[in-house]
Amino acid sequence: MTQLKNNEASAQAEEPTAAREQAGGLAPGVSVWEHLAQVSPRIKNNPNSYEAQQLNRESLDQCVKCTICETQCPVAKATPLFSGPKFVGPQAERFRNGESVDHTLDYCSSCGICTLNCPQGVRIAEINSMARAVMKQGHMPLRDRLITQTELEGKLLTPFAPVANWALKRKPIRVAVEKVVGVHRNAPMPVAQSQSVQGWLKKRKGPAARRPGQPDRGPVVFFTGCAGSYFEVETSKKTIEVLEHLGFEVLVPKQGCCGLAEQSNGLFNGARAHVRKLCAQLNAAGKDLTVISSSGSCAGMIKHEAHEIMGVDDPEGMRVGTRMRETSEFLLDLYDRGQLPTDFERIDMKLPYHVPCQVKSQGMGMPAIRLMELVPGIEVIESGENCCGIAGTYGLKKEKFDVAQEVGKNLFRKVKEQNEGLAVCDTETCRWQIRNSTGVPTVHPIHVIHAAYGLSSIHSPEV
Repeated sequence: MTQLKNNEASAQAEEPTAAREQAGGLAPGVSVWEHLAQVSPRIKNNPNSYEAQQLNRESLDQCVKCTICETQCPVAKATPLFSGPKFVGPQAERFRNGESVDHTLDYCSSCGICTLNCPQGVRIAEINSMARAVMKQGHMPLRDRLITQTELEGKLLTPFAPVANWALKRKPIRVAVEKVVGVHRNAPMPVAQSQSVQGWLKKRKGPAARRPGQPDRGPVVFFTGCAGSYFEVETSKKTIEVLEHLGFEVLVPKQGCCGLAEQSNGLFNGARAHVRKLCAQLNAAGKDLTVISSSGSCAGMIKHEAHEIMGVDDPEGMRVGTRMRETSEFLLDLYDRGQLPTDFERIDMKLPYHVPCQVKSQGMGMPAIRLMELVPGIEVIESGENCCGIAGTYGLKKEKFDVAQEVGKNLFRKVKEQNEGLAVCDTETCRWQIRNSTGVPTVHPIHVIHAAYGLSSIHSPEV
């Protein structure tokens, strides 16, 4: 009987696709989505239709259960509260049919290390992000709605920066926030600035001076990101000044949030609206211009996450994604084409450097290391660690704070042991996590390049 079934299966596998579908698979012309909508009312009525429809099933059956993702997952190593990326990802996905089968899925930090290390190309982190959005539909915590409004937070805190910073350092206030909102009392907080990037641009006298004899290189668009607009203002200023020093006209159009924080918390509808609006704003500055950002995670959102996780396939968004470059990536590309001046001032310093998960996920390697080591005297010590634990807003949450600290503990130890007064990291929340957990000032790589061109001191403000 077993042999007979096997023979029948082999014969069916050789039948034309249309015949198989008529024999008991999908009806001719019926998509997977339409079929699932018929058999699962929850999927049919779910406003997050793309994640319910797709769930990256294209890669699902490539999983061979090798468990490499399990061995590389920083969260699975740190806590038994998470079942692991294989179990909650491709394994559980076969049973979901629109329903959640394992709520430990919420402990996935969406760092993307599993996808990055999968030898079969299974989109594990993407499957998990989509499934979490479906799981949280209808009962999204108020905290997760509040902490994702980064642009609003920046606009509210900037006019009251000294008071805001004072309040965020008061333990009784932080304890109250933890109890009422659910943000851990010891979680890293951004430093509010008294002036936004747009405020600085309006008040400054003009562009930074070009290098002597530097020809005009034409315009580029600068994408600040919410943190770069309101909290890491010094990083944005130094990026603009370096680009202007190199002969570029830097256009900084009015721009809003990319929606990354909403996406990582499962608020897909809000995230889609934000990223579409942002892409239209960036395109308004010039539809053929290179877009540069010192916010590596926000750049990654536009490059691939908006499309691969949320299904945003608008032509405007896709065009911005193909033109987006992280600052170190852009400058190193100039160097590789023989177009980056390297008459840097000498800076004798060892710099511990951590490449964030969301920079790794963009498949561009570690351009910041090569870029910084062009500076005479700079020695970069790469952390060799997968994740710092913060994962955007993940490490802020009171139930996940200890997990995030456990994830990042080896990184924190290395930074403390290896620093000579400074550490380097490409994304804002990761820098906040490292600063908060080590006490070491942590900067974007542009900080080093700005100093090497003689535009500032290496010990100038880091935020």
